[in-house]
Amino acid sequence: MSEKIPVGISACLLGDAVRFDGGHKRLEFAVETLSPWVHFEAVCPEMAIGLPVPRPALRLVKDEGGAFALRFSDKREGNLTDAMTTFSHARVTGFEHLCGYIVCAKSPSCGMERVRVYDADGKNNRKAGRGIYTSILMETFPWLPVEEDGRLHDPQLRENFVERIYALHELNGIRQQGLTRAALLGYHSRYKLLLLAHSQPEYRDLGRFVAAIHEWPDLVVYFSEYRLRLMTLLSHPATRRNHTNVLMHVQGYFRNQLNARQRQELTALIDGYRRATQPLLAPITLLKHYMAEYPDAYLCGQRYFDPWPEALRLRYGS
Repeated sequence: MSEKIPVGISACLLGDAVRFDGGHKRLEFAVETLSPWVHFEAVCPEMAIGLPVPRPALRLVKDEGGAFALRFSDKREGNLTDAMTTFSHARVTGFEHLCGYIVCAKSPSCGMERVRVYDADGKNNRKAGRGIYTSILMETFPWLPVEEDGRLHDPQLRENFVERIYALHELNGIRQQGLTRAALLGYHSRYKLLLLAHSQPEYRDLGRFVAAIHEWPDLVVYFSEYRLRLMTLLSHPATRRNHTNVLMHVQGYFRNQLNARQRQELTALIDGYRRATQPLLAPITLLKHYMAEYPDAYLCGQRYFDPWPEALRLRYGS
């Protein structure tokens, strides 16, 4: 996984001056932190349908039939819905290769959630919509990790997004190299502990699905279903309780190698994480030390311990 990961992004988040007021919403996390590992593919849907900079702000309006329409906020004539819908369907068709997408919050074209929707008379509004472009993107690729710029300021959501784009990138690599049952089983095995940290019930369900891989004559169809189930599972942020269970499970691999003092130290670190007095990185660092000293092929292959480049400095405060 040495090549950069392809990720879509709203152009304004890269610092492009494409917003309605001629400004941008440069997202430092994308431009400064992720860019060494990610290849961004930028799109501004509003510019793409021919709107100038500057331009009147746009808004979503709920018409009498209950459908959302994209209109100018200054109430000038013009319904941009068809143009935006046609462009969006055409543009996202070429996004099968993407491993994630970062969109601009609150935008009537790009917002992922809680976009303001106005009544036809413009008097009432509620945060109940999704931007037309992003809605079509997410409907077309329901497995694709999508996040908003504002939500990526949350450390847990940021970690979850990065984890998902790396997991999808590795999975897509297996497809590019040629699907085999052995490769898919190996992938799932590497991700077992990571999946356990997200949802134990869904982990068990996915395990049963994987166990039935030989019943699927068409691996392409199987891959599509596995990808959807996997990314749905990973979309649930990992919890402290689940991480603690994973750490205790891994601790059991060293019961015969560690002395009483070492076992006590590891137990104390795991309990410190459980009680939120230690970051997750603390027990993981000690476990990785013991993995180097007492190698175990299964543990050393687990993505749980290195789901992304260490330089991204995630897990430091989780």
